[in-house]
Amino acid sequence: MKTLLVSIVLLLAISPVYSQDSIQLKKAPWFVQRFKVSGGLFVPINNTNIQVGITGTVRGTDIDFEDDLGFTKSSVTVLGDVQWRAARRSRFDFSYYFINRKSTHTLDRDIVFGEDTFHVNNQVQSFFNTPIFRFSYGYALLAKPKFEAGLLVGLHVVGTKVGMSSNGAVSGEVSTDFNITAPLPDFGIWGGYEFNKHLAINAEADYFALTINDITGRIVAYDISLTYRILEPFRVSLGYSGLNCKVDAIKENLTGHFKWGYNGPALTATYTFGRKKWVTD
Repeated sequence: MKTLLVSIVLLLAISPVYSQDSIQLKKAPWFVQRFKVSGGLFVPINNTNIQVGITGTVRGTDIDFEDDLGFTKSSVTVLGDVQWRAARRSRFDFSYYFINRKSTHTLDRDIVFGEDTFHVNNQVQSFFNTPIFRFSYGYALLAKPKFEAGLLVGLHVVGTKVGMSSNGAVSGEVSTDFNITAPLPDFGIWGGYEFNKHLAINAEADYFALTINDITGRIVAYDISLTYRILEPFRVSLGYSGLNCKVDAIKENLTGHFKWGYNGPALTATYTFGRKKWVTD
């Protein structure tokens, strides 16, 4: 009986310690939530070079869309992101944005695009449309009360459609386009740090190069943002993001070389919800 009483007293004495340790292990920064839905504006600064020629014969002109076709450097688009934390260390992300650009410009030189030639001094209507989907899974190797860091594997699905048309006095009406969909996997690192109860920073960087059938692609992506918690469950973020791709593709009798980058600031608002299995503040 005496031994039993001593055991009970010892258990009561150490149980608060185990309880505190358990909570400490499960504690996470306030930005680690079960579900996050974000939407906002992205203002990318564009740099686009395209070359489309006939496979094995005509090389095609290396076209700088900003210099040769009069495209503006910057544009505005909306973006969206959904994140699900399956567990304290595991997260799934899905994001999407669409960049739609067009221009009317008088050419300063002859341009060969695919099977067609657009002559100097002709007025050309051009477009460059890019929807981008991104899926990823991340696992936190470090999961502390104020910060986390880990690895991720993801997939960017980049659809690109580019076209040109003109109605010149010499060549008459000319219109052509080229489109591809490139699935570009990537690997990366990510992390976040909680400065205080309202301010946190998050960052991510990704890279990969791969050849799939007639498509060879390389991708470099990054994102860094400051997040301010206004009032639970709402917060706003100001960040800077970039996606830089290089894709070579063969489609039917055409060979396309694409090199483009989108880098710029983003302002987003986030709503969080869902029951967590870990402790924040």
